[in-house]
Amino acid sequence: MLDIRNLHTHYGPSHIIQGIDLSVKAGEVFGIFGRNGVGKTTLLKTVAGWIKPTSGEIALDGARIDGLNSDRIARRGVGFVPEDRRIFPGLTVEENLTLGFLQTPGRSGADNRAALARVYDRFPRLSERRGQAGTTLSGGEQQMLAMARVMIGKPSLLLIDEPSEGLAPMIVADLFAIIGEMKRAGCSILLVEQNVHQALTICDSFAVIERGTIVMRGRADDEQARQEMLSVIAV
Repeated sequence: MLDIRNLHTHYGPSHIIQGIDLSVKAGEVFGIFGRNGVGKTTLLKTVAGWIKPTSGEIALDGARIDGLNSDRIARRGVGFVPEDRRIFPGLTVEENLTLGFLQTPGRSGADNRAALARVYDRFPRLSERRGQAGTTLSGGEQQMLAMARVMIGKPSLLLIDEPSEGLAPMIVADLFAIIGEMKRAGCSILLVEQNVHQALTICDSFAVIERGTIVMRGRADDEQARQEMLSVIAV
């Protein structure tokens, strides 16, 4: 589904991503772990096209997407839920959700309405608040709104950055249940998450990043690899 080869990304003179190789299989949840400031978010933003890579290749289903604008990458089936959620302050919940239609410009109005109805069925709190300004929602509700907005576009690859940050355990459990549903529906997911123990309940594979490079890889069902990873990042 996703193949990254020898990827390098700079912020000005700062060399953030330093030669990462990574592959995510179809229907797999791949966890990216590591301490703050090691390049995890930069990796997601580079895949999503928010930041241009300096060099290297990013391929989605065998087609290169590195260097494409973020809107073109989104229309190719890549959804991104950023850490700051990016809820538009002047828009209602429903208006924020309908921005997800931009990911599928060729879809009919009837299909869009059906997609919106499915989202409201899955997120009843958003349905209750559909006319409310998006930024007046609680933190957990805003995270749900950010997830739902991406789900409307039915991405084949979903990038999620720190979905549990600052949220109550019950909300976190619900969000990870949603991620599990998307996985079972065939969506591939690249997940950055500081709550490693929670993330390991849903990940198939994982990698640890330090200083912009991958220093360890493993399978989530390999207890030895899990323990080694936890010692590396000192959780």
